[in-house]
Amino acid sequence: MRLSDGLAVVTGAGGGLGRALALDLAARGQCVVALGRAPDGIAETAAMDKSGRITPVTADVTGPQALRAAFAQITRTAPVTLLVNNAAVYPRRDFLDETPESFAETVAINLGGTVACTRLALDSMVETGFGRILNVSTFADLVPLPASSAYAVSKGAGRILTRALLADLADRFPGIVLTDWMPGMLATRMGVPHGLDPAQAARWGAALALWHDPTLNGAVFEQDREILPARGLKGLIKDALLLRRRRPRVIQT
Repeated sequence: MRLSDGLAVVTGAGGGLGRALALDLAARGQCVVALGRAPDGIAETAAMDKSGRITPVTADVTGPQALRAAFAQITRTAPVTLLVNNAAVYPRRDFLDETPESFAETVAINLGGTVACTRLALDSMVETGFGRILNVSTFADLVPLPASSAYAVSKGAGRILTRALLADLADRFPGIVLTDWMPGMLATRMGVPHGLDPAQAARWGAALALWHDPTLNGAVFEQDREILPARGLKGLIKDALLLRRRRPRVIQT
């Protein structure tokens, strides 16, 4: 089976990085569902696509019933073979300005939306034993910025979710490949004015999403380069004795 035999679902595709990822995937020949909560935004994404491969579907990732209905609609056409979990918010609130409700709302989108979409996409992937999940991630949990507590907690938990999914799925479904990807600071509404052009980041993200290789299971990429996991002393000694040098993989766009 190939990724192109099914549909790619990109969440948060009504603008910014999600829009750029949907457009880039479509330009590479993938049929894409642009999923978002703002009908105008995803309609604009579809209108920008010259290939005719993008279908807009309105759904809020925090609404279980609407999301189930959206995936039921999507899979009537073809199975979901690729999921890009991109939908997120970054409210930039000092913790003293947060309420339990506002904090939980951020977690519901950034973490809960990833959980919900992943679980629904897995219905197709488990049936065929094949699929690709790319979680748009960040290092915000390691070095949180001021006024980012809810964002840092929710996105950090998303990276833990990837590892938890691998613990449950990797042995039974090696053909379902999960990877974390950190695009860096972008020139988007959630990012910074002097950040990276989301179209450039999307070239890396789309290429990584379409890279179906079981050895990518659990890998972490930042922009176009793999972040190798830390090695303990025993591993470092073994590498030295075997004259083995670990090299990070680079995304070929």
